[in-house]
Amino acid sequence: MPSTTTRFLMCRPDHYGVDYAINPWMNPQSWARESKTLVDASQREWAALHRALAGLGAAIELVPAVPGLPDLVFTANAAVVLDRKALLARFRHPQRRGEEAPFEAGFRALQGRGLIDTVAKLPGDLVLEGAGDCVWDHARNLFWMGYGPRSDGAACGPVKDLFAVDTVALELCDPRFYHLDTALCPLSRGEVMFVPAAFTPQAMARIGERVAPAQRIEVDIDDACRLAANAVCVGDAVVMSGCGDRLRRQLAERGYRVVATPLPSFLRSGGAAFCLTLRLDRRSQAGVVGDRAAVA
Repeated sequence: MPSTTTRFLMCRPDHYGVDYAINPWMNPQSWARESKTLVDASQREWAALHRALAGLGAAIELVPAVPGLPDLVFTANAAVVLDRKALLARFRHPQRRGEEAPFEAGFRALQGRGLIDTVAKLPGDLVLEGAGDCVWDHARNLFWMGYGPRSDGAACGPVKDLFAVDTVALELCDPRFYHLDTALCPLSRGEVMFVPAAFTPQAMARIGERVAPAQRIEVDIDDACRLAANAVCVGDAVVMSGCGDRLRRQLAERGYRVVATPLPSFLRSGGAAFCLTLRLDRRSQAGVVGDRAAVA
């Protein structure tokens, strides 16, 4: 019988740092000036996130850290995972392509332990940066897939083919929100928390087609720049680096509790709670596919 344990993949920040700039958050010079303090802080912050998730009953699997790969810590980018299948990531920037082999080895190890059944690769030279740009919405039985800055819109087809679920492509237009997971978070009861400024008008229309007004939680730019939408949901808990009082009240009114675990060292790379985790136990509703197939 498959385990129903909430399970995440993480990577200790043993070699984390801001060594290059591939998004507007990253400033290697600023990091270098404060590196000793920031390295220590990143270890504490990651450990606090790990404790928070374990305290919510989650099991944590680890992929080994690798020298020279500072962003390997952002395991959300490792793959797209659903129904015990993993579609391995392919990265846009050369600085991150070295992560592909360690992540593949990690998934082969999970497969060997019986936690993953299938490990697949993208066809051709398509780019898709894992769950960073392919966010599962359990309530709608679909993937929201971001494209533009980091991932190819054409990757929508292979995702739908492998996982046999509806896949809705959303174009991102603000370089600060370079991955979908920085700008959209489906919550456990069906609400969708999102950053309107991150999306093109066409993408906003697609969100509007799928998410009823009562289920939309718009994140203002102040909270967006705290990466509040880069959150992890475990039941009624929404684990995030932080948010303002307004968003906290909105979530509380809907029956959620914010579990704040500040991650300022990782915000310097443009990542927060979701980026530092990859959910391994997500299951689809078999046979349920939305009414619009792989909207490209």
